[in-house]
Amino acid sequence: MKGFVDAPNYFIELLEGGTTLDNVIDNHVYEQNLAEKNAFVVADLGALMRQHVLWKTTMPLVRPFYPVSCNSSPVVIEVLSALGVGFVCANKAETTLVLNHDVPPENIILSGVCKQLSLIKHAAKTGINYLVCENEAELRKIARAHPEAKLLLQVSTDAQVEEASVTIGCSLKSCRHLLEMAKELSVNVVGVTFQVPASCQDPQAYTHALSDARCIFDMAKELGFDMKILDIGGGFSGSEFQLKQVNSIVRPLLEAYFPSASGVSVIAEPGNFFVFSSFTLAVNVIGKKAVYRDLHSSTHDELTPNDAPEFGYYMNDGVYGSFMGKLFGNVITTPSVHKLSLTLDEPVFSSSLWGPSCDPLDQVVEHCLLPELTVGDWLIFSNMGASGQEGPATLSDTDQPPVYYTISTDDWFEMQEAGISLDDTMKNLSLVQYGL
Repeated sequence: MKGFVDAPNYFIELLEGGTTLDNVIDNHVYEQNLAEKNAFVVADLGALMRQHVLWKTTMPLVRPFYPVSCNSSPVVIEVLSALGVGFVCANKAETTLVLNHDVPPENIILSGVCKQLSLIKHAAKTGINYLVCENEAELRKIARAHPEAKLLLQVSTDAQVEEASVTIGCSLKSCRHLLEMAKELSVNVVGVTFQVPASCQDPQAYTHALSDARCIFDMAKELGFDMKILDIGGGFSGSEFQLKQVNSIVRPLLEAYFPSASGVSVIAEPGNFFVFSSFTLAVNVIGKKAVYRDLHSSTHDELTPNDAPEFGYYMNDGVYGSFMGKLFGNVITTPSVHKLSLTLDEPVFSSSLWGPSCDPLDQVVEHCLLPELTVGDWLIFSNMGASGQEGPATLSDTDQPPVYYTISTDDWFEMQEAGISLDDTMKNLSLVQYGL
C-alpha cells in the first residue's frame, strides 16, 4: 500500500479463540514499547471480505472495478482479484502490479485523461485494451500508439465539477465530435464512464448522468459503434447506508435506460468502499506543547484560573507518509487513545495533531478533543485504508510503517466458501496462526 510497506512474502495471521483486532493492536503496542516505538498498521482482511459481500448483495448486477491508486497493497490486490473484482490503473506501476498478480488484461481499465505516449504503448504491449479518453488530443495519441484500444468516453458531470472546481471529462455536446473523430481514426469506442462524488447530496446527479450516458449510447449507435459498457464511477463512501441510498436511485434508472435486454454491462469503481475500514494505523506521540489561552484577552502569556490549555501533539507519522490523503482533501477523524490508565471521567482538552516534519503543512488533525497525553502514548486511527493512498509515496520503504495482516477464523471460512484458496487463487499469501 502506498504509504505502507509489504514484505515480499505475505503472511496472514489467523485469529482464533475470540482473539480480536484490539488484542493484536495491544500486542504490537507492547512490542514497540520495548523497541523503537515505530508506527504500524493492522489490516483486517475480513472487513475487506465483508464489504465485498455487501456490494454483491446490494448491487449484484454492477461489477466492481477497484481503483488501485486508492490502496495498492499487494495483499488487497490479491484478495480482490481472487474475488473476481476488476481493476482501474492510472500508471505503469499500477498496471505492472496488477498484471504480476495474474489479473487478465481484459479485467483492467487504464484510466487518466492525459496519458503519456509510453503508457499507451505499454498498454498495447501488455494487452490492456480498455482505455479512458475525453479529448481529441488523447484520441489521436491512442489511435497512433494503440489501434486495438477499446475506449470508454469520460463524460463530465455537474456534481464532479462542483466538488473538484475543474472539469474532468467531455461535455455531452462534444461527445458527437469525439465519436465522429474516433470513427475517422478507426478507433473503437465501447462505452461511457462518469463520476459522481460520494459526497454529492443531489439525488438528481445520477439522473442527469445516466440520461446523458443514454444519449451518448444512441449517438454512438447512429455512427456504427456497438457500445456495451457503462461505468457509473466511484461515488461510494463505504457505508452500507450510502451504498443502499445510491442503489435505490440508480437501480430504476438503469432499468429504464439500460435494461438487461440491452446487453450493456454495468460496472463501477468502488475504491474507498472496499478498503477504508480494513486498515488501522497506530502512531506514537513523540512531542508535545501547551498553549495557554486567556479567555478575556488576546494574549497567551498569563494563566488565569479559568484558562484551559490547548495541546499540540507531534506524532511519528504525518501527511508525508500514512496521512498523505490529507493533502488531497481527505478528512482525518479524531483518533482513539491507547492508554491503559485512561478513565471515563478524565478531562479532555482542545488538541491538534502534527506529523514529525515541523512543516506547517504537516497538520494531520486541526482540532479535536483528547485527554492530556504524554510523550510515548499511542493514538489509534481507524478507517485508514484509503487515507494515505492518493499520491505517490514520498518515503522510502524503510520509513514506512509495517502492515500486519489478520483475518478471523469465521471470515476465513467465508472466504473459502467464496472459492478462495491459498493454493490456487492466492498463491502469494501464507496463513499462520496468530501468536506463533
